[in-house]
Amino acid sequence: MNRKGFTLVEIMIVVAIIALLAAIAIPNLLRAKSASNEAIAKSNLKTLATASETYSMVTGEYPLNEAALKAATPPYLNSAYCDKTVSGYEYTCDFKDDGSGYTVVATPVPGGVAGTVTFTLSTGGVMSP
Repeated sequence: MNRKGFTLVEIMIVVAIIALLAAIAIPNLLRAKSASNEAIAKSNLKTLATASETYSMVTGEYPLNEAALKAATPPYLNSAYCDKTVSGYEYTCDFKDDGSGYTVVATPVPGGVAGTVTFTLSTGGVMSP
C-alpha cells in the first residue's frame, strides 16, 4: 500500500521546532514592548514639561492643573495624561496650588509588559528614572 500523509513522528518534530522558535521569540518581543512603553512614557513626560514650562513663560507662574494647559487658546496640551493610564504607564500629576511648580510621576502598571522604570518629572523639566 502507498499511503500519503504525515506520520505522527514528523508532526511531533514540526510542533517541537515551532515551540522552540516561540520560546526564543516571545521574550524578545516582550522586551521590545517594554522598551517601547518606556520610550512613550518619557515622551509624554517631556510633552507635559514643555507645556508647563511654556505656560510659565507666558503667564509668569506654573499651571494650577492640567486643565489650564488644555483650556488655553491655542492649547499648550492636546491630550490629557494626568490620572490616566497610557501605554502601560499610569500618570500622577501634582500641580502646586500657588503656581510655584509641578511634579508628574509615570509608574508602570503591574502585571503586564508596561515597563520596569518609574519616571519622575519635576519643575524645570527635570526628569529622573
